[in-house]
Amino acid sequence: MIQQSDIPDLKKVTDGEAEALCTRLRAGLIDTVSRTGGHLASNLGAVEITVALHRVFDFERDRLVFDVGHQCYTHKILTGRADQMRDLRSFGGIAGFPKPVESPCDAFVAGHASNSVSVAVGMARARTLTGADYDVVALIGDGALTGGLAYEGLSDAGNSGERLIVILNDNGMSITKNVGGVADHLARQRLKPQYLRFKKGYRKVMSVVPGGKAVYRVTHKIKKAVKDTLLPCSLFEDMGFTYLGPVDGHDVRGLTRLLRYAKEMETPVLLHVRTVKGKGYPPAERNPDRFHGVGRFCIQTGEPLQSSGPSFSKAFGDALCALAAKDDKICAVTAAMQDGTGLGTFFQRFPARAFDVGIAEGHAVTMSAGMAKQGMTPVFAVYSSFLQRACDMLIHDVALQQLHLVLAVDRAGLVGEDGETHHGVFDAALLDTVPGMTVLCPSSFAELRSMLEYAVHQVKGPVALRYPRGGEGNYLGDSGRVRSAVLRQGRDVTLVGYGLLINQILECAELLAGDGVSAEVVKLNIITPIDVDAVSKSVSRTGRLLVAEEAAEANCVGQRLLSALALRGAAPGRAALCNLGRSFVTHGSVAQLHKLCGLDGRSLYQKALEVCAHG
Repeated sequence: MIQQSDIPDLKKVTDGEAEALCTRLRAGLIDTVSRTGGHLASNLGAVEITVALHRVFDFERDRLVFDVGHQCYTHKILTGRADQMRDLRSFGGIAGFPKPVESPCDAFVAGHASNSVSVAVGMARARTLTGADYDVVALIGDGALTGGLAYEGLSDAGNSGERLIVILNDNGMSITKNVGGVADHLARQRLKPQYLRFKKGYRKVMSVVPGGKAVYRVTHKIKKAVKDTLLPCSLFEDMGFTYLGPVDGHDVRGLTRLLRYAKEMETPVLLHVRTVKGKGYPPAERNPDRFHGVGRFCIQTGEPLQSSGPSFSKAFGDALCALAAKDDKICAVTAAMQDGTGLGTFFQRFPARAFDVGIAEGHAVTMSAGMAKQGMTPVFAVYSSFLQRACDMLIHDVALQQLHLVLAVDRAGLVGEDGETHHGVFDAALLDTVPGMTVLCPSSFAELRSMLEYAVHQVKGPVALRYPRGGEGNYLGDSGRVRSAVLRQGRDVTLVGYGLLINQILECAELLAGDGVSAEVVKLNIITPIDVDAVSKSVSRTGRLLVAEEAAEANCVGQRLLSALALRGAAPGRAALCNLGRSFVTHGSVAQLHKLCGLDGRSLYQKALEVCAHG
């Protein structure tokens, strides 16, 4: 594991020393992530880019905006956090994504894709308005260019006239195909120092000599016509960027030289670099998708140290395949999360009905609406935190016409080590605001299967099936065919929950029983609309209510329940709402975060005792 004392002053290192540092950093990343888990392949591919950036810029003053941010590990090491990498993504340790509260060198929180250029334009305009002096750099991957926001940002940035640099890290998806060896030769010539100096000097001379501007315009048009035919840069130059590239993203010498040149320019610059995802670690180079996000693994073999076991994602994928085998109208849609959402097998078995639209959740929803309007049954599998980007489309394109779109909302609730940017804690509240929406919450694999069949074949209009990351708990039952179920009879307090947290609620009930407190456990299988009748009937007997959920406080199920009960005149004498409050939850294991937020079985038991004591 690399130490902070191993990091030299990057402004003083030679090219050879920079190359040697890249080798040490890459070895340190492999060692660190093998112990902590995290994003490996993307970080290995961005080592040279990051070192070159830090040789040219001072990111205590200059601004480096990451897109997604999962490739920021080298940046963290180079900005004083090398010794903290041993606690990467651990509770109380540093995060796996940029966090300005950790370091002034982290310019902006980044956890989702396609927003970096928009942020960079805003920072550049703020610089102009305040008369400040700093450089702004956005680092965006080719995958993020499948998101529409990236093009909104690029279009505005190119036309802004602001001094900023966009680095396109192209590690797999070619933006435009090159035309053979001629294109490669021209690209190399365009990036030679003597050419860059000549280009700069030629423009300057032509701007002052008589008739020079007219000559420059003619030669520029001729050059552009040839270049547009042979080089993959016309898109960006048409947007207003000075395009540099494509270049080797693992040549730290060449990258440093180009970044210094780009820094001198007074226009928007796009530097196109080509990298290898997983560079320097053969298992990751061979299978970059598998090493995108990993748990702890053996460096020698690349094999995980602990098997992941069955998961809700896998159970969903298998269940959807079973349904699709009998119903040729079922289609699967994903936004660049084919394997993460458990759809790998579906894509293999039913390729004609499987659609990966890239990092474009809004498009996925609206495309699915079009499919639904024409009689298909689209099932869009999406992480909860990524679904947030498609709220407008859910309301305008789906709900307005009450189209039958099935949302498979993966990673609902706390997700663990990825932290604030990835916890799925807002979907329950957001989906409840969508007219005609039905939201189902399985607590076991068996319930996921029965609820998915119900969502596909019986629900009318939009329906969401939300389930957590990982596997099931001690509750293995299947009550998925009813709106709610009483799992335990009681007389002293009503405990209400849904999803995987029902396991902690049942644990709470057991602890209460040890104190002679009889708790009735009501499990909600549908949280929009809520089965208020079942809860009201229970509260009429117990007089007390506790609702526990892995969700943000605003518009949570507990608030909606209390409001509905009060309107009926059936409000409990004493109640407690146990949720995640109004702030963001940090990173750590789910068990640690449950305890932090008061949602583990023992914490719920203590809160229930308080409710009973005041009832």
